[in-house]
Amino acid sequence: MSPIKDLSVIYEALNGEYVFSEGDTVAGAVTFTLLKETKVTSIVAKVKGDARVSWTEEHDEGTSCFSEHKRVLKVKEHLVARSPKGVVLAPGAHCFNFRVKIPQGDLPSSFYGLYGNIIYVLEAKVSRNWRWPSAVQRELKFVSKFLSHHGQVKCRRCASKGKEVAVFSKGKVKMSATIDRKVCSPGDTLSIVVKICNLSSKQMRPKFSLQQEIKYSTEGSTNITDTTLRTKVGETLKFNSEETISCIMDIPVKVIHTMHSCKIISVDHYLKVYLDISLKHDPELRFPLVIVPSNVATHQPGEAAGPYPAGAVGAPSYSDSLPPAFPGGPYPVPAGPSAYGYPAPDPTQRANAASGYNNQLPQQVAPSAFLAAAFPPPSVQRQTPTASTAFQQGEPPTYSSLFPASHGTYGSKKHK
Repeated sequence: MSPIKDLSVIYEALNGEYVFSEGDTVAGAVTFTLLKETKVTSIVAKVKGDARVSWTEEHDEGTSCFSEHKRVLKVKEHLVARSPKGVVLAPGAHCFNFRVKIPQGDLPSSFYGLYGNIIYVLEAKVSRNWRWPSAVQRELKFVSKFLSHHGQVKCRRCASKGKEVAVFSKGKVKMSATIDRKVCSPGDTLSIVVKICNLSSKQMRPKFSLQQEIKYSTEGSTNITDTTLRTKVGETLKFNSEETISCIMDIPVKVIHTMHSCKIISVDHYLKVYLDISLKHDPELRFPLVIVPSNVATHQPGEAAGPYPAGAVGAPSYSDSLPPAFPGGPYPVPAGPSAYGYPAPDPTQRANAASGYNNQLPQQVAPSAFLAAAFPPPSVQRQTPTASTAFQQGEPPTYSSLFPASHGTYGSKKHK
């Protein structure tokens, strides 16, 4: 039986949405209780991101399975340096602080799709000689701040006041369309103007659709899904007529951002304008779109998507554009419940090191009180392995006795 109990990892939330991006620092603490004196060979806190795709294809010869995995990020901090000799820790409760910095670079955002996902996790691992390490993980939400659409996103200008223009002409049907922007964010609206010249004997209806194309790739195959996010239908256009039609298309609030920074998963968007003609092939126009996070797309219609192309130095982090979760100071008292990314503790639920996932903080720790211990000011030296043995032989004290509750009252809310 493992002597390591109640292994938990918590982190400080940088903003109200628990979001991290390139350049941010994940600060937190690894806590656990030892039932007896234990030799530990290493304690590590790491942030890692993994992309995975998987699907099957049916054909006459049978079924083919395709899968691929790519590591997109791995950074770590050794809280106890790896050593074969190890460090002996006394029985009782232990707390190790960490600060893991996410490097700059074009990293893909967190993603969940039909045939793959990109997941970032914060992991704490305690290792011993000749034993399986005890580990616990918590998922992190990651949103990239870089515009990775073929290296740099720019709005293509033309003779029509900087708007995007496309033209279709075949036989007796002619169509031209313009949109007011190429780069947009969730919640934005696109303005579309279509001029149609119908000299045929057929009636037709203009239609508009916002499409999302996701490509999953392995060395042996590619799987593409094309999903319609929004549709609009215009009035019927009579034969031998000419009309100008306007349409407003809204970008869904929960749309997946455009992504090209992952080798095995990519996300594209485009606006399709087409004419529905009975018994005929529908003529269509396509406008590629780039959808970026709201904090990045500070552009105006017809302008570039933002001042920070891929790899730009000095670009603000995702949290810079959001209101702070705390009033002030390096590690102040949180402004609301669950400000540190963990829910209210449940005394009946204990850490499960075997499963690797645990979101519970042991034994009713008051957030403000724990913060003072878990995140000391820079002038306080972080504890060494020998100093971490805060409690010696005997019954381990409760966390509430170690960290007295503050005067503030905090509700409970599950970490999202």
